[in-house]
Amino acid sequence: MKKFFEKNKIFLAIVIGALIIGGAIYFSGQREKPLGERGESSQNCENIPELPDNALKLATKIIDGDTFLIEGGYSVRILGIDADERGYPCYQTAKNGLENLILGEEVRLERGVEDKDQWCRYLRYIFLGNQNISLELVKKGSAVNHFSPRNLKYRREIIEAEREAKENKIGCEWGERKVLEEKKTEWSWVELTAEKLGLEVVDACLVGRYLGRELIIEGKVIDTHHDLRSNTVFLNFGRPYPNHCFTGVIFSSNLHQFIQNPEDYYLDKTIRIKGEIREHRNRPQIILEIPGQIEVGK
Repeated sequence: MKKFFEKNKIFLAIVIGALIIGGAIYFSGQREKPLGERGESSQNCENIPELPDNALKLATKIIDGDTFLIEGGYSVRILGIDADERGYPCYQTAKNGLENLILGEEVRLERGVEDKDQWCRYLRYIFLGNQNISLELVKKGSAVNHFSPRNLKYRREIIEAEREAKENKIGCEWGERKVLEEKKTEWSWVELTAEKLGLEVVDACLVGRYLGRELIIEGKVIDTHHDLRSNTVFLNFGRPYPNHCFTGVIFSSNLHQFIQNPEDYYLDKTIRIKGEIREHRNRPQIILEIPGQIEVGK
């Protein structure tokens, strides 16, 4: 054995060195890899049970005007429409409208071309008896038409209903939205200003076109999450996860520098964030390393 090691010591040294270097690169990459908005735990739809076409299920909870839960806690995204989520003018109207129609009712879930989306939500047209819920919400001005190229069923009647609602200024989408948007508050800023820093100020939901640039972004924190496994905080703008348009990320290594429980402190506040716009899973984000990168509007 001793002779073997002596004869092959150069070869063994090369192998051991390669293992050490490879391990260092791997673990370094693991530390620097950006986390997803929920701690990089990829969506695994394998545990979501099959849902037969036209299944009848009880609607147990309304998330917003186009998403709800069925018995078992599984999420359903209604096809053919799009409704405001929290932080947008017609969110509450749309949510109330869907609650009044289906909450506590047994609904029929008609499958579209695709079974689920990337967040494991069932994609379905929803019926209560013979009533097309997408059509009803559009008629009442609680939602607008939204069709992907692959899911076009009922498109003609829904678009016609939207045209009539728009012409007659029916519901929040066509009657109240403009008034509500005009009531937005004007905020004042001290540190993160274009004049002081020489950086462009961009709305949080428009930064996707500025990847790689250093900017000041402004918007309302609609949804937050503190991933305890990685000790990372996510501040989501525009809409709640997974429909958010931008995220500010505070990694564990920097978290001690920030205010205690930033996920609670910044929730529902309009803030500005300064930094380089990066992309992760097709969503823009800024990594927050120091408190000076963030300011709350007054």
